[in-house]
Amino acid sequence: MRIATWNINGLRSRLDFVRHWLRDRKPDVVGFQELKATEDQFPFDEFEAEGYHAAIHPQKAWNGVAILSKNPVEVTQLGLPDEDEPGARLIAARCPNGDGPGLHFITIYVPNGKTVEHDDFPMKLRWLGSLRRYLDSAHDPSEPTVLCGDFNLCPEPVDSFKEDPTRIFHTPEERQRYRSLEQWGLRDLFRAQHPETQAFSWWDYRGGAFHRKLGLRIDFLLGTPSVIERLESVEIDREYRKKKDGLTPSDHAPVIADLR
Repeated sequence: MRIATWNINGLRSRLDFVRHWLRDRKPDVVGFQELKATEDQFPFDEFEAEGYHAAIHPQKAWNGVAILSKNPVEVTQLGLPDEDEPGARLIAARCPNGDGPGLHFITIYVPNGKTVEHDDFPMKLRWLGSLRRYLDSAHDPSEPTVLCGDFNLCPEPVDSFKEDPTRIFHTPEERQRYRSLEQWGLRDLFRAQHPETQAFSWWDYRGGAFHRKLGLRIDFLLGTPSVIERLESVEIDREYRKKKDGLTPSDHAPVIADLR
Protein backbone atom coordinates (compact mmCIF):
# COMPACT_ATOMS: atom_id res chain seq x y z
CA MET A 1 0.00 0.00 0.00
CA ARG A 2 1.48 3.32 -1.06
CA ILE A 3 0.51 6.41 0.94
CA ALA A 4 1.55 10.00 0.36
CA THR A 5 1.10 13.62 1.37
CA TRP A 6 1.57 16.75 -0.74
CA ASN A 7 0.92 20.45 -0.38
CA ILE A 8 0.06 21.19 -4.00
CA ASN A 9 -0.16 24.99 -3.58
CA GLY A 10 -3.24 25.54 -5.73
CA LEU A 11 -5.03 22.70 -7.49
CA ARG A 12 -6.43 24.63 -10.42
CA SER A 13 -3.00 25.80 -11.54
CA ARG A 14 -1.36 22.48 -10.70
CA LEU A 15 -3.88 19.90 -11.97
CA ASP A 16 -1.87 18.63 -14.95
CA PHE A 17 1.25 18.41 -12.77
CA VAL A 18 -0.65 16.44 -10.11
CA ARG A 19 -2.08 14.08 -12.73
CA HIS A 20 1.45 13.52 -14.07
CA TRP A 21 2.56 12.57 -10.56
CA LEU A 22 -0.41 10.25 -9.95
CA ARG A 23 0.29 8.34 -13.16
CA ASP A 24 3.99 8.07 -12.37
CA ARG A 25 3.94 7.30 -8.62
CA LYS A 26 0.56 5.52 -8.36
CA PRO A 27 -0.26 6.12 -4.67
CA ASP A 28 -3.16 4.19 -3.17
CA VAL A 29 -4.06 7.00 -0.77
CA VAL A 30 -2.80 10.58 -0.77
CA GLY A 31 -3.57 13.65 1.31
CA PHE A 32 -3.49 17.02 -0.46
CA GLN A 33 -3.24 20.44 1.19
CA GLU A 34 -3.77 23.98 -0.09
CA LEU A 35 -6.40 23.16 -2.67
CA LYS A 36 -7.39 26.86 -2.94
CA ALA A 37 -10.64 25.81 -4.63
CA THR A 38 -14.35 25.48 -3.93
CA GLU A 39 -16.30 22.26 -4.34
CA ASP A 40 -17.61 23.51 -7.70
CA GLN A 41 -14.03 24.05 -8.86
CA PHE A 42 -12.75 20.66 -7.72
CA PRO A 43 -11.99 18.32 -10.67
CA PHE A 44 -13.77 15.17 -9.49
CA ASP A 45 -14.17 13.86 -13.04
CA GLU A 46 -10.49 14.28 -13.88
CA PHE A 47 -9.42 12.37 -10.80
CA GLU A 48 -11.99 9.67 -11.45
CA ALA A 49 -10.50 9.25 -14.91
CA GLU A 50 -7.15 8.60 -13.19
CA GLY A 51 -8.76 5.92 -11.01
CA TYR A 52 -9.28 7.89 -7.81
CA HIS A 53 -12.17 8.67 -5.50
CA ALA A 54 -11.93 12.09 -3.86
CA ALA A 55 -13.12 13.32 -0.45
CA ILE A 56 -12.67 17.04 0.08
CA HIS A 57 -12.94 19.84 2.61
CA PRO A 58 -12.55 22.86 0.32
CA GLN A 59 -12.29 26.60 0.79
CA LYS A 60 -12.39 29.41 -1.73
CA ALA A 61 -8.95 30.82 -2.63
CA TRP A 62 -7.25 29.60 0.58
CA ASN A 63 -6.52 26.40 2.49
CA GLY A 64 -8.56 23.32 1.62
CA VAL A 65 -7.63 19.65 2.06
CA ALA A 66 -8.51 16.43 0.26
CA ILE A 67 -7.99 12.68 0.31
CA LEU A 68 -7.65 10.76 -2.94
CA SER A 69 -7.97 7.00 -2.77
CA LYS A 70 -8.16 4.16 -5.26
CA ASN A 71 -10.98 2.73 -3.14
CA PRO A 72 -13.96 4.65 -1.75
CA VAL A 73 -13.37 6.07 1.72
CA GLU A 74 -15.67 6.81 4.64
CA VAL A 75 -15.20 10.41 5.76
CA THR A 76 -15.16 10.66 9.56
CA GLN A 77 -14.27 14.32 10.12
CA LEU A 78 -14.36 17.57 8.16
CA GLY A 79 -12.50 20.39 9.89
CA LEU A 80 -10.81 20.42 13.26
CA PRO A 81 -13.45 20.64 16.02
CA ASP A 82 -13.72 24.10 17.61
CA GLU A 83 -11.29 25.60 15.06
CA ASP A 84 -13.50 27.11 12.37
CA GLU A 85 -11.72 30.48 12.22
CA PRO A 86 -8.44 29.19 10.72
CA GLY A 87 -10.34 27.63 7.79
CA ALA A 88 -10.55 24.23 6.09
CA ARG A 89 -7.47 22.44 7.38
CA LEU A 90 -8.38 18.85 8.31
CA ILE A 91 -10.12 15.89 6.75
CA ALA A 92 -10.16 12.34 8.15
CA ALA A 93 -11.41 9.10 6.64
CA ARG A 94 -11.36 5.33 7.00
CA CYS A 95 -9.54 3.88 4.02
CA PRO A 96 -10.03 0.18 3.18
CA ASN A 97 -7.13 -1.94 1.99
CA GLY A 98 -8.46 -5.14 0.44
CA ASP A 99 -8.80 -7.80 3.12
CA GLY A 100 -6.46 -5.95 5.49
CA PRO A 101 -7.31 -3.62 8.36
CA GLY A 102 -7.06 -0.47 6.28
CA LEU A 103 -6.16 2.87 7.78
CA HIS A 104 -7.55 5.83 9.60
CA PHE A 105 -6.11 8.51 7.33
CA ILE A 106 -6.01 12.17 8.42
CA THR A 107 -4.50 14.98 6.41
CA ILE A 108 -3.93 18.47 7.83
CA TYR A 109 -2.69 21.90 6.86
CA VAL A 110 -1.37 23.58 10.01
CA PRO A 111 -1.67 27.39 10.12
CA ASN A 112 1.56 29.10 9.13
CA GLY A 113 1.68 31.58 12.02
CA LYS A 114 3.43 34.25 9.89
CA THR A 115 5.84 35.52 12.59
CA VAL A 116 6.23 34.98 16.31
CA GLU A 117 4.96 38.53 16.87
CA HIS A 118 1.84 38.10 14.70
CA ASP A 119 -1.63 37.34 16.09
CA ASP A 120 -1.65 34.21 13.90
CA PHE A 121 1.13 32.65 15.96
CA PRO A 122 -0.94 31.98 19.12
CA MET A 123 -3.73 30.81 16.79
CA LYS A 124 -1.29 28.28 15.32
CA LEU A 125 -0.33 27.03 18.78
CA ARG A 126 -4.00 26.78 19.76
CA TRP A 127 -4.78 24.85 16.58
CA LEU A 128 -2.03 22.33 17.30
CA GLY A 129 -3.36 21.91 20.83
CA SER A 130 -6.84 21.29 19.43
CA LEU A 131 -5.37 18.68 17.09
CA ARG A 132 -4.04 16.72 20.04
CA ARG A 133 -7.42 16.92 21.79
CA TYR A 134 -9.12 15.70 18.61
CA LEU A 135 -6.81 12.67 18.50
CA ASP A 136 -7.57 11.97 22.16
CA SER A 137 -11.31 12.06 21.58
CA ALA A 138 -11.69 10.46 18.14
CA HIS A 139 -8.77 8.05 17.58
CA ASP A 140 -6.89 5.23 19.28
CA PRO A 141 -3.11 4.86 18.95
CA SER A 142 -3.53 1.07 19.02
CA GLU A 143 -5.25 1.26 15.62
CA PRO A 144 -3.49 1.80 12.26
CA THR A 145 -3.61 5.58 11.88
CA VAL A 146 -1.75 8.00 9.63
CA LEU A 147 -1.64 11.75 10.30
CA CYS A 148 -0.04 13.57 7.40
CA GLY A 149 0.25 16.97 5.84
CA ASP A 150 2.00 20.31 5.91
CA PHE A 151 2.80 20.92 9.59
CA ASN A 152 4.53 24.26 9.04
CA LEU A 153 7.20 23.47 11.63
CA CYS A 154 10.62 21.83 11.85
CA PRO A 155 10.73 19.26 14.68
CA GLU A 156 14.55 19.30 14.96
CA PRO A 157 17.43 21.60 13.96
CA VAL A 158 18.44 19.11 11.24
CA ASP A 159 15.09 19.78 9.54
CA SER A 160 16.10 23.33 8.65
CA PHE A 161 18.89 24.78 6.54
CA LYS A 162 19.33 27.44 9.24
CA GLU A 163 18.34 26.72 12.82
CA ASP A 164 17.01 29.73 14.73
CA PRO A 165 14.66 29.11 17.68
CA THR A 166 13.49 32.72 17.57
CA ARG A 167 11.98 32.28 14.10
CA ILE A 168 8.65 30.82 13.07
CA PHE A 169 8.72 27.03 12.43
CA HIS A 170 11.66 26.63 14.85
CA THR A 171 10.30 27.82 18.20
CA PRO A 172 10.19 25.71 21.38
CA GLU A 173 6.42 26.32 21.58
CA GLU A 174 5.78 24.77 18.15
CA ARG A 175 8.11 21.86 18.84
CA GLN A 176 6.45 21.17 22.19
CA ARG A 177 3.09 20.78 20.48
CA TYR A 178 4.62 18.49 17.89
CA ARG A 179 6.06 16.39 20.73
CA SER A 180 2.57 16.05 22.17
CA LEU A 181 1.55 14.27 18.96
CA GLU A 182 4.46 11.88 19.40
CA GLN A 183 3.44 11.35 23.02
CA TRP A 184 -0.04 10.42 21.83
CA GLY A 185 1.50 7.58 19.83
CA LEU A 186 2.61 8.88 16.44
CA ARG A 187 6.03 8.54 14.87
CA ASP A 188 7.57 10.24 11.85
CA LEU A 189 7.87 7.60 9.10
CA PHE A 190 10.78 9.39 7.45
CA ARG A 191 12.77 9.53 10.69
CA ALA A 192 11.97 5.87 11.38
CA GLN A 193 14.14 4.96 8.39
CA HIS A 194 16.40 8.01 8.15
CA PRO A 195 17.10 9.04 11.77
CA GLU A 196 19.87 11.56 11.03
CA THR A 197 19.51 12.47 7.35
CA GLN A 198 19.11 16.15 6.53
CA ALA A 199 16.44 16.38 3.84
CA PHE A 200 13.88 19.04 3.00
CA SER A 201 10.33 19.03 1.62
CA TRP A 202 9.84 22.79 1.00
CA TRP A 203 11.98 25.36 -0.77
CA ASP A 204 11.23 28.99 -1.55
CA TYR A 205 10.72 29.67 -5.24
CA ARG A 206 13.06 32.64 -4.96
CA GLY A 207 16.84 32.89 -4.97
CA GLY A 208 17.52 29.40 -6.32
CA ALA A 209 16.71 27.93 -2.91
CA PHE A 210 16.01 24.44 -4.27
CA HIS A 211 19.35 24.11 -6.05
CA ARG A 212 21.19 25.78 -3.18
CA LYS A 213 19.63 23.31 -0.70
CA LEU A 214 18.07 26.08 1.37
CA GLY A 215 14.95 24.29 2.51
CA LEU A 216 12.82 23.07 5.39
CA ARG A 217 11.35 19.67 6.20
CA ILE A 218 7.80 20.55 7.22
CA ASP A 219 5.72 17.87 5.42
CA PHE A 220 5.28 14.60 7.30
CA LEU A 221 3.71 11.18 7.28
CA LEU A 222 3.20 10.21 10.93
CA GLY A 223 1.98 6.76 11.90
CA THR A 224 0.96 4.73 14.92
CA PRO A 225 3.04 1.64 15.89
CA SER A 226 1.02 -0.73 13.70
CA VAL A 227 1.80 1.50 10.70
CA ILE A 228 5.49 1.71 11.58
CA GLU A 229 5.62 -2.10 11.72
CA ARG A 230 4.41 -2.24 8.11
CA LEU A 231 6.80 0.41 6.80
CA GLU A 232 8.96 -0.75 3.89
CA SER A 233 10.27 2.51 2.46
CA VAL A 234 9.74 6.26 2.64
CA GLU A 235 11.11 9.12 0.58
CA ILE A 236 10.75 12.83 -0.10
CA ASP A 237 9.95 12.92 -3.80
CA ARG A 238 12.39 15.66 -4.84
CA GLU A 239 11.92 14.86 -8.52
CA TYR A 240 8.44 16.37 -8.31
CA ARG A 241 9.76 19.65 -7.00
CA LYS A 242 11.23 20.06 -10.50
CA LYS A 243 9.43 21.08 -13.66
CA LYS A 244 7.88 18.25 -15.67
CA ASP A 245 7.01 18.62 -19.34
CA GLY A 246 7.06 22.39 -18.93
CA LEU A 247 4.67 22.26 -15.95
CA THR A 248 5.51 24.31 -12.84
CA PRO A 249 5.67 22.38 -9.55
CA SER A 250 4.46 23.30 -6.09
CA ASP A 251 7.04 24.74 -3.70
CA HIS A 252 6.59 21.52 -1.69
CA ALA A 253 7.70 18.02 -2.66
CA PRO A 254 5.45 15.02 -2.04
CA VAL A 255 6.35 12.54 0.70
CA ILE A 256 5.70 8.88 -0.16
CA ALA A 257 5.77 5.70 1.92
CA ASP A 258 5.19 2.05 1.04
CA LEU A 259 3.54 -0.20 3.60
CA ARG A 260 3.36 -3.97 3.60
